[in-house]
Amino acid sequence: MATDTLKRTPGAGGATGGLRRLLLENGALTALIVLVIAMSALSGDFLTTDNLLNVGVQAAVTAVLAFGVTFVIVSAGIDLSVGSVAALSATVLAWTATSHGVPVLIAVLLAVATGIAAGLVNGFLIAYGKLPPFIATLAMLSVARGLSLVISEGSPIPFPDSVSHLGDTLGGWLPVPVLVMIVMGLIAAFVLGRTYIGRSMYAIGGNEEAARLSGLRVKKQKLAIYALSGVFAAVAGIVLASRLSSAQPQAADGYELDAIAAVVIGGASLAGGTGKASGTLIGALILAVLRNGLNLLNVSAFWQQVVIGVVIALAVLFDTLRRKAGATPSAAGASPGGKGRQAGTYALAAVVTVAIVGATSFLHNGSSASADRKMGLSLSTLNNPFFVQIRAGAMAEAKKQGVDLTVTDAQNDASQQANQLQNFTSSGVGAIIVNPVDSDAASNSVKAADKADIPVIAVDRGVNDAKTAALVASDNVAGGELAAKSIAEKLGGKGKIVILQGQAGTSAARERAQGFENGLKAFPGIQVVAQQPADFDRTKGLDVMSNLLQAHPDVRGVIAANDEMALGAIKALGSKAGKSVSVVGFDGTPDGLKAVEGGSLYASVAQQPTQLGRIAVDNALKALDGEKVQQTVKVPVKVVTKENVAGFSG
Repeated sequence: MATDTLKRTPGAGGATGGLRRLLLENGALTALIVLVIAMSALSGDFLTTDNLLNVGVQAAVTAVLAFGVTFVIVSAGIDLSVGSVAALSATVLAWTATSHGVPVLIAVLLAVATGIAAGLVNGFLIAYGKLPPFIATLAMLSVARGLSLVISEGSPIPFPDSVSHLGDTLGGWLPVPVLVMIVMGLIAAFVLGRTYIGRSMYAIGGNEEAARLSGLRVKKQKLAIYALSGVFAAVAGIVLASRLSSAQPQAADGYELDAIAAVVIGGASLAGGTGKASGTLIGALILAVLRNGLNLLNVSAFWQQVVIGVVIALAVLFDTLRRKAGATPSAAGASPGGKGRQAGTYALAAVVTVAIVGATSFLHNGSSASADRKMGLSLSTLNNPFFVQIRAGAMAEAKKQGVDLTVTDAQNDASQQANQLQNFTSSGVGAIIVNPVDSDAASNSVKAADKADIPVIAVDRGVNDAKTAALVASDNVAGGELAAKSIAEKLGGKGKIVILQGQAGTSAARERAQGFENGLKAFPGIQVVAQQPADFDRTKGLDVMSNLLQAHPDVRGVIAANDEMALGAIKALGSKAGKSVSVVGFDGTPDGLKAVEGGSLYASVAQQPTQLGRIAVDNALKALDGEKVQQTVKVPVKVVTKENVAGFSG
């Protein structure tokens, strides 16, 4: 395995120098040990077999991506496209195998070939097109994500059953993603430490011009390096889609940053020339342990992002201090006995960790409270007032009932939500409430909770192909029909309108769009001149509406799939909003209701999100107590206009 073992520097002698070198050489490993000990001491749920396996599963996709990124960073490059390439590769596999009947083995090869092709394009643009790696891979990030959306038409595609087994376990306990992570790590270590291309990576990263003058074909090597990164991205995408049982066009969004962070935390330098597969694995485990532990400790989802950012900054700072201290990397395997010392260090670290963790476990013996009054709530996002109101209603009801409620934010990432649901299951909460990012992707995690006899309540969106105790929701399709009817009647059944759609690939966006379409069928005089996604975001709603007004200045109405986009459209319309142009939103958020009261927003289809959260907690308690719970609990939607907004409360 390639290493970046630090040479002894002049003046660093004796015991102090030895300790200093040990910390410099094994900073990431030390950090992981400290983190595991701290989480074990703080949470009695952390140090369980199920939870530790969860950590491994949750680290797997990031680690596989990061192994590929290690090749690039060692050669002084960067690859921002790996998350999008992972999603594209998985989409190609599902699309060819499920939609076009291609044999699964060939579909898998096509997915891997997609990753290689994306990597080769990156390498060509960088080596022969002379584009900076940041720009070339940023362009591929956008292209790959766009192609994934085009191929899937914005909707998840079911994954072939034979490939979905990659997300299962062997013998009922050993997760396959962990095995894939180990295999890909060994391959990465072999490439870095035992192959010509691995030595080329270190040479190019150390001094590209010197490598070229020594006869190394730098351009061809860069093609191979980025192609390898594409292969690892494709494998990561397949593993991720297997866990979710579907290829999500928005999957792995932002994972490139986690992958780069794992490489840097693991000791690689962004300046190139140093890095190793074992360090990258440790970096991925640090991120997974942090997220898992913070979930178990009920740390706010917002503060979790702060903590992760601080850890990344400290890792880069440590790398800077290491280089300023005069530590210089030696060639892989150049130091006799270096590998033996490294193996000894890892063995000693394992012994120390087991001893201390074993001691801290006594702190929790017999002291854990009953899980019956503990619940977990996983929301698709907290970057939206509607879901913030669901959280507020749930927390208020939980406080009233004496329930310990842990709330997590999936940030519209189906994989992250799967991790959170697994954490809830392994920590033994009494009940789980889930607002799925995607109804299909949540099924495996809900099945695992059901197998553990933990009742699951779905809120706002259902879970497909899995048993839930109840679904507490409004009807998005019916709400969409009401929105269409409201705008059509306001316009007298005639006029041009535009529709601002939600985030492609989400069930809410699909269902509301279906409702708009159904409702407008009764009004043939209404002409939809444009439909564009604005991702449930106010800023994007402003930008998209501004653009559409250039092509359609005579538009008379706007339907937005949520209030945030509607408010952005109102800003773009300016003085026209509420006068010559009528706007209808969806959700009944506080800002939306203020706009309705002010007259700039004609109406909002209000779902009463606070009630959704309250009723979800109430039904979860009923399920815990063995009481009969209705399979579907409908919270009625209501069209709120200026005439009735004063008496409405969400």
